[in-house]
Parts: sequence; structure tokens; C-alpha cells
Amino acid sequence: MQKENKVTIEDTRKRFRDAMACLPAAVNIVTTDGPGGRCGITASAVCSVTDAPPTMLVCINQASYVHDVLHRNRSVCINVLAAECQQLARDFAGMTACSMDERFGRHAWTGGAASAPVLADAIASLEGEIVDIKKVGSHSVMFAQIRHIALRPDGDGLIYFGRHFHRLTRPPATAPLAAQAAR
Repeated sequence: MQKENKVTIEDTRKRFRDAMACLPAAVNIVTTDGPGGRCGITASAVCSVTDAPPTMLVCINQASYVHDVLHRNRSVCINVLAAECQQLARDFAGMTACSMDERFGRHAWTGGAASAPVLADAIASLEGEIVDIKKVGSHSVMFAQIRHIALRPDGDGLIYFGRHFHRLTRPPATAPLAAQAAR
């Protein structure tokens, strides 16, 4: 007699999360400031959509406090983290007990063109406005049209893989390209 395998919804969700842990992803801090307040969150569910017009998408859990603030403010900065920003990534991911003010107090931030905080140490900062939001399950996919881009010519990247942060070494050949792009 064959044993029947019953896969529950929770089993499927866990397996999906385990599969996503196998997907290396850039680590970003998504920030906003405006009528809803100043806040930020560590996010790896971030990617480019198109370069004409420059558009990024960010996926945020609808249960997150940051979700409603982003929705209200509409200004956003996607700060692509350098390897040395691992502790900051932990802070903004809620892995530590520090408050939002403490999170912003630990590194140098400036007010960007879109009013969202820009991290001075980011290897790239993409500022823009949220132009569309689509709800998908537990998350919202927020589309941000990018209006200002800053690039740092040096620094290694930070990725999240296997539920841990890892340094991603920048190849030497890309440093001049980044410096040229910053001009």
C-alpha cells in the first residue's frame, strides 16, 4: 500500500522560503521621508524594471510599519549597501533592538533630491517617487521611477545568501566604469 503524501500550505511556504534562501540577492536599505515620517527597511526583494524611464521595484510586506509610511510619502531612496554596512543592514532589518532614530544615527545620511535619506556609504543610491503599487499576497510591489542616481567608484557589494550576509568583491575592471558613471 502506498503512503499518501499530503503537503500542507505551510509546508509549501517553508519550502518556498528555503528556495529563496538559495537565491543570492543584493542588500539594500530602502528609505523614505515625508508627511508619514522618516523610516527605512533592509530589503533584498529589489530589482530593476526598465531603463526608459529608469524604474525599480521594491517588495514590502504589507504588515510592515514601513509599508504604510512608504505608501503615504511616495518618496524613496534605494541605497545599495557596501560590504562594510552589514551591521546597518541588521539594524534596518530589525535584527537588533535599536529604534528607527538609532538606525539613522549610526551612519552618515543626507537629505536627497526626493527628500528620502541617502546613505553616504552606499555603493549606489537611486532616488525617486513611487508611481504604482500592486498588492500580491502578503506583499506590495512598489514601482519607483528613479530621478537621481549616485554611484560610488569603490567598495565591495553586500549580498544575502543562505540566510547570511556575504561580501561580494568588486572586480578591479569595474572601478573605472563606476568612476566614469559618477561624473
